[in-house]
Amino acid sequence: MRNIDEHTITRAFVQRIEGCDNPRLKEVLTSLVTHLHDFAREVKLTEAEWMAGIQFLTRTGLMCTGQRQEFILLSDTLGLSMLTIALNHAKPPGCTEATVVGPFHTDDAPHVAQGADIARDAPGKPLDVDVTLRSTDGTPVANAEVDVWQADDAGKYDVQYAGLAERRARAVLRSDAQGRVRFSTIVPTAYPVPTDGPVGQMLVATGRHPWRPAHLHFMIKASGHEMLVTHLFREGDPYLDSDVVFGVRNSLIVQMPANPAKPGRHLLRHDFVLNPSH
Repeated sequence: MRNIDEHTITRAFVQRIEGCDNPRLKEVLTSLVTHLHDFAREVKLTEAEWMAGIQFLTRTGLMCTGQRQEFILLSDTLGLSMLTIALNHAKPPGCTEATVVGPFHTDDAPHVAQGADIARDAPGKPLDVDVTLRSTDGTPVANAEVDVWQADDAGKYDVQYAGLAERRARAVLRSDAQGRVRFSTIVPTAYPVPTDGPVGQMLVATGRHPWRPAHLHFMIKASGHEMLVTHLFREGDPYLDSDVVFGVRNSLIVQMPANPAKPGRHLLRHDFVLNPSH
């Protein structure tokens, strides 16, 4: 096909991938390019604007490291991460809801025993956590892998500090025979997502704030159940209704009151309900 113009180029692209032998790839790419072309036509995209977009994506890639994933942050702040979660993680009534992974999960969190202090001198008010894992029929979920991570009182994750000797405010634990997981950490506080990169520039340009409400991250893997990636948000946080990554769910908001048994400490109790895999 020659003399392709703005009206015929989309059809030309679709014809070019007719020979694709991967049906799902063909479906996704056809839809993606069709929407991209429609978008460009709708807004009458200029060459200068498209080049600015390419430069933005290039800077986003250059910000990515082993400790920081700027593209995940971009996906989160555009609402795309929560959209894919909503599409893929519908659960039966009563199950704990899923939310975003976020850009600061790592695969090298230390494995610790029940009752451990996972804060490891991270600044913050002491928090005792006592959670239980159950299946939809109420059965305790034993020997599940529970990956926990959070920001400190300064609003930073350990990977945002240079030169730390060990991971802190993150750990992997195993649930006991009763499905319980107990550890101590620090009370989470609200914090801004990093604004020193292209995502931060996008937030400023669009008049948005960068704040996330206080939360603890949980990634739970248990035999016979779907993996659960979720947060527990601290009740009363001022950013619960304007989370920059759209991740808050009412069912995930919890209290963290003073611990009556341990003066000077706070307490978090919660039951997670896991969805059996089919």
